[in-house]
Amino acid sequence: MILRNDLERVILKQQIDLKKKLGVERNLTPKILDNFATIITGVRRGGKSTVVRQFLKNEKPVYYLNFEEISLVNFELSDFTQLEDLFYKTLGEEGVFYFDEIQLVEGWERYIRQLVDESKKVIITGSNASILSKELGTHLTGRHISLELFPFSYEEFLRLKKKNHSMELFGDFLRHGGFPEYLKSRDSDILRNLYNDIFYRDVLHKNRLRNELALKTMLYFLLSNIGKEISYNKLKKLIGVGSGNTVSQFIDYFEQAYLLFAVKKFDYSLKKQLVNPKKVYCIDNAIVGSNAFSFSENRGRMLENAVFLELLRNGKNIFYHKNKAECDFVIMDKLKISEAIQVCYKLDFATKEREINGVLEAMNEYKLDKALILTFDQSDNFHIDNKLIEVKAVADWLLA
Repeated sequence: MILRNDLERVILKQQIDLKKKLGVERNLTPKILDNFATIITGVRRGGKSTVVRQFLKNEKPVYYLNFEEISLVNFELSDFTQLEDLFYKTLGEEGVFYFDEIQLVEGWERYIRQLVDESKKVIITGSNASILSKELGTHLTGRHISLELFPFSYEEFLRLKKKNHSMELFGDFLRHGGFPEYLKSRDSDILRNLYNDIFYRDVLHKNRLRNELALKTMLYFLLSNIGKEISYNKLKKLIGVGSGNTVSQFIDYFEQAYLLFAVKKFDYSLKKQLVNPKKVYCIDNAIVGSNAFSFSENRGRMLENAVFLELLRNGKNIFYHKNKAECDFVIMDKLKISEAIQVCYKLDFATKEREINGVLEAMNEYKLDKALILTFDQSDNFHIDNKLIEVKAVADWLLA
């Protein structure tokens, strides 16, 4: 239970947050539909609040509350009644409800369902993907729109810089990623604090985990091996946990926090997909570069991570292919593989045969007529056995 005066003070204080600068226009545009709640999830400090403020800039009033406010730690389900009353009395009626990190309140989905049933306009933002799972299953099934927001794409990065593409700027993007606050200041403390916030608040504390050292060791190892095959059984020995299932659960926690993403090896057998080694990617290159062992100069892996993130932004169903050769990404669409994408920093004498063999094997396996090899700055076309392999510079592909 929270005192009414305390709640009113928080409401008025947080109204000031709505008036902050709107920042760079993002490529994600929320929408509000009658009888639906709009839920936007994404990594902490990825720009969710800015997107919502941009969208609501002409809406008055906005009933905003961020539940990470320390004075709301005792907020309970029953407090929503007086919260709504205070919104109407202090801000007026016929507004939009905007709640950030509402999942911190047990039973929150019941109140949201009530607002939806009353045809209220509702937007929710959260930094953990679990907000879309069990909480919604009972009360908001079929009554919500889900959107995901990621750190800046290269297009948005250029918008922030107010400049056109150049290879120098693209190299800068590969190193420094897309977290808005960090890009504006380049202060390494911002990046360090963000990393710690995600690890401790969104992974360790949210899931009530005690084995901090094992989690940290595992995260460090995964960040140092971006884009490489990872065996869960080998990983369990490295961090000293009892089973591969524990490793799988830890990675699931990292995924829910939008920190890491595990990509499965494609197989028509779902059972084999589960047991085969995974490849892991990170939400942002800057986090990889600042927290992994000797990673800053591994330009090929940084390029591959950037390509993965763009595929993720575009909602692709991503796998990797490996048999005698390997293809970095194969994309499933309508129950079949529709694209094959290889990533190589430089296609030269040392790498050309390997990269082409990998993508050709995938094309033959999934009956594809064309495929793509993405490089740092090369463009070309190859015709082999009546199949087209297009070579493109990653920046051109990102901006297409």
